[in-house]
Amino acid sequence: MEQRLLDYKGQGALVLAIPRGGVPVGYEIARSLDATLDVIVLRKIPIPWNPEAGFGAVTADGTVVLNERMVQGLGMSEEQIRRAAEEVRAEIIRRMRVYRSGSMELPDVEGRPVILVDDGLASGYTMLAAVQSLEKHRPSRIVVAIPVSSSGAARLVRARVDEFVVLKISERVPFAVADFYQHWTEMTDAEVLDYLEKARHVSESAP
Repeated sequence: MEQRLLDYKGQGALVLAIPRGGVPVGYEIARSLDATLDVIVLRKIPIPWNPEAGFGAVTADGTVVLNERMVQGLGMSEEQIRRAAEEVRAEIIRRMRVYRSGSMELPDVEGRPVILVDDGLASGYTMLAAVQSLEKHRPSRIVVAIPVSSSGAARLVRARVDEFVVLKISERVPFAVADFYQHWTEMTDAEVLDYLEKARHVSESAP
């Protein structure tokens, strides 16, 4: 995937990875492009009675993106949606304290190309929330780069960004990102911090 992003090498690009799974992917991309690696912390909003599934996503700055068709089908009230989003945002704030020393602000992205990275897209709404949050900061270009995506998520996200880079698009139903990895484990906060520290050292040692 890094080969398809080489046009951004030396262009002051910022790689923003979605923790936790997007961080090792983002690390390899940033290292190949001599780019800065940071995180954009956001999370899906889980269905209260089925937490593995999400009906939208919320970002650190409070941007909420909902799968309106799913919300209607679930019959969720505005109050249920608000409570679910608030619970998720509390975890986002906790992660911001851990990953970014409590800073709720993104790095300075205005006028820079930004590459958003995750380990894969299932519904696409988490990445869409990242895109909408990032647009407020006026980067010169928004690129989404992921190893794998469902066909629906690819259609949803591709229409909103300047460039969409994906290695595999799948029509599989049901779709799960983990199914496309030989080895899949949930990353810890400590592992995320380790990648960020390694990326910082690589950046500092670059000529």
